Amino acid sequence: MTDQLDRSDVAPDPGGPGATSSTGSSFGRYAARQLLRRFGQLVVLVVSISTLLFFLLRVTGDPALVLLGDLSTEEDLERVRSFYGLDRPLIVQYVLFVFQAIRLNFGRSLVSFEDALSMVLEKMPATIQLALAAVVLNLAVALVVGAWLGYRPERPERRAGLFAVLVSQGVPGFVIGLILIQIFAVELRLLPSIGRYGLASFILPAITLASFLLPRVIRLTAANVDDAMREDYVRTARASGATPTTVLFRHVMPNAVVGTIALVGVQFGFLLSGSLITETLFAWPGVGLQLIEAVRALDFPVVQATVAVVAVLVFAVQALVDILIPLADPRLRSQRA
Repeated sequence: MTDQLDRSDVAPDPGGPGATSSTGSSFGRYAARQLLRRFGQLVVLVVSISTLLFFLLRVTGDPALVLLGDLSTEEDLERVRSFYGLDRPLIVQYVLFVFQAIRLNFGRSLVSFEDALSMVLEKMPATIQLALAAVVLNLAVALVVGAWLGYRPERPERRAGLFAVLVSQGVPGFVIGLILIQIFAVELRLLPSIGRYGLASFILPAITLASFLLPRVIRLTAANVDDAMREDYVRTARASGATPTTVLFRHVMPNAVVGTIALVGVQFGFLLSGSLITETLFAWPGVGLQLIEAVRALDFPVVQATVAVVAVLVFAVQALVDILIPLADPRLRSQRA
């Protein structure tokens, strides 16, 4: 989980002339430290995963044999290996790969001979749009349902609601997707189930992808709301005559939403992984289908470029979450230098 500020280091707003400037500079230093830390993690992650993938893909099979087929002659295979540099020693291939990757050059696809990075960047917007739709759906449903389940824990329907959420957590996302397709696309013919054609085509894939994470987010939000309701400042607000709406939205939700934002941000990489199944199920034109085809064809450059781009995307989201957390919690908006 993304790091949070130590509450003992949070200074109250003194209200003096220099308060805003001091708070802003402190938050700026905090954001810079978080970005620097995340960037260091990104470098280590990309290097480690890329190295592991490089050697695993090389021992998985022979791309020349995949390209030419079983009836190809050994001379033909050698010409293809020589053309792509696959006949060189493995360590030499790795060194060349590292130097090229530093320059953001992952080579050309072994199948289409197009630039691998360009191929990934061309498909990535569709995957990002689907993941963002799932994130928005997760946050909207989790905050509403979680607030309802956690605001009054003594209600008998709360147990039934939490039990339903727990049961839904055990249902695989692709099963939910198949059920949605059968009901809304096949039986009722209300929504499209293949491809990306307008906003309506986002509904079923987004619900399917959101279901990978939604039960956990709801449970966390409900628990955070329940905990916040037990805090002294909430009891004081209720005793002073504050309306239930004021208590919920002014005192409870600003604290409960912090954990929800953090969980969704940290699990964004999980959503991208889940998108591989979702894109296959709905024939979504994103990197998921392209990655599966590249792995089948042992198209090394496309696989390596996909992993690098996804890692950078996850880094950007988690860095954004690190910055949003203190902004979402009023108690964490300032930090002593």
